[in-house]
Amino acid sequence: MEKAKVYFTKEITPEAMIRMYQAVGRKLDGNVAVKLHSGEVGNQNFLRPDFMEPVVSYVHGTIVECNTAYEGQRNTSKAHWETMKLHGWTGIAAVDILDEDGEMELSVPEGQKIQKNFVGKHLQKYDSMLVLSHFKGHPMGGFGGALKNISIGLASSHGKAYIHGVGDVNKFWESDHDSFLEAMADASKSIVDYFKEKTVYINVMKNMSVDCDCCAVAEDPAMADIGILASLDPVALDQACLDLVYASEDPGRDHLLERIESRNGVHTVEAAARIGVGTREYELLAV
Repeated sequence: MEKAKVYFTKEITPEAMIRMYQAVGRKLDGNVAVKLHSGEVGNQNFLRPDFMEPVVSYVHGTIVECNTAYEGQRNTSKAHWETMKLHGWTGIAAVDILDEDGEMELSVPEGQKIQKNFVGKHLQKYDSMLVLSHFKGHPMGGFGGALKNISIGLASSHGKAYIHGVGDVNKFWESDHDSFLEAMADASKSIVDYFKEKTVYINVMKNMSVDCDCCAVAEDPAMADIGILASLDPVALDQACLDLVYASEDPGRDHLLERIESRNGVHTVEAAARIGVGTREYELLAV
């Protein structure tokens, strides 16, 4: 597989988000889903609507999310809608809770741990997708980026439990850890296959706490912001972000790396590359 192109800018502004979308050279047509993280109530690090609004408007997109599978203010459609309003998402674009009316099953014949993935039923309404991911640490995955955003992020509430339990929802918190990471990679494969050549991925390396935006109580970021990256390949994109963290001379870098390495975070990237989600080989192009 030839090297993927990953575009990079140090400028972290709403205008730069549009330029990064333009840089990849793929125009998203039809009914465009924009997958982002709505942010758990109480979290201080999630990327805000005023930052995301210009690029969402640029693609005429609908913000999409799915309900969570754990306690919080996003685990039912009613609570999630209230959070969407509280955090200002409904004020900048149309919003769709994808699993509000149930789920649909996607097959993953190449899956290493799971051969099916359950996503929000409303996903079938969309022709293309812009994936806006906040790159940061994560309590279970080590880090969250594009791969997590399209796997756990697009899974229905039940689907999230299915991935976490590696095919057994009753083992949500008890599954083998590396198998869980591989199940996430499997789920991401189903999404890439579903949308095919109709997806663009943007990762924002800002507010990089060791904790995810799903944490109501999260640590403040220990390291400085790095920039915005965009690609047509989610594997290359996440790998490039990891490489930039490793290459950073920021004194807070080691704290984030400890979280990533202690959870074997890179294994999700390895597993996704193994089944053809994308390639870890990339060319970093400044914008």
